[in-house]
Amino acid sequence: MLRLLRFSSATISNSTKFLHSPCRLTSNRFLDIYQLGNKEAIEKERARLKDEMNRGYFADINELKQHGGKIATANKIIIPSMAAVKFPALEVNHSVGSNVKLPITSIGNGVEANKSEAPKASLLCLSFRASSQAMIDSWSKPFLDTFKNSKRVQLYEISFIDSWFLTLGPVKKLLLRTMRKSNPHESKDALHRQIVYSFGDHYYFRKELKILNLLTGYMFLVDKFGRIRWQSSGLATEEELSSLLSCTSFLLDEESK
Repeated sequence: MLRLLRFSSATISNSTKFLHSPCRLTSNRFLDIYQLGNKEAIEKERARLKDEMNRGYFADINELKQHGGKIATANKIIIPSMAAVKFPALEVNHSVGSNVKLPITSIGNGVEANKSEAPKASLLCLSFRASSQAMIDSWSKPFLDTFKNSKRVQLYEISFIDSWFLTLGPVKKLLLRTMRKSNPHESKDALHRQIVYSFGDHYYFRKELKILNLLTGYMFLVDKFGRIRWQSSGLATEEELSSLLSCTSFLLDEESK
């Protein structure tokens, strides 16, 4: 009986030590952090759903009717480098299947770090719906005609595809193959239009650029450091085209000074 009592006492004592051991507390702490991480993710998703519910398709349509997709007028002068913000990194696919990270800059690793290959100016045209293609063309075609002989300028037309079905591996490959056949052949000019595609969710990418309306097109002129130096949306006007071309010329001259 005495032995049994001693054994029970020792067992309780060891159990108590185990419950209060640093190892046990650490395990509980990791569990709490994990749960906290989940809570943050849930709250983040709730905020996203609320944001997207407040901004629907009909809001985009009404806005388009009001100003034809002209969310804001273009910059008349170039954005100073000190005030310019970085364009968010974006991975895109060419129709041939290869991928590239935009914008291509003179800083970073690999090809992106090659200053001799980095463009001095890149026009990135963003399209979230097919309805905005005419808007994109109103900017890209005059830009292409003006700088077709420049080797230090790039033009990308980026189509965003967020349908979960179209992002599936086999479907994505088939879609890119179809796009390859429909894309125009590259010209022999130094500058040519590069049509690329971004697959998957783009909500947080849009948040960084403050993009709300998905029915209009967005244009961003980026310098060699990936900074946004000019931007616009909707159909181009003569005055806005003039500002885009002059800002691009400024970036080309900026390097040579």
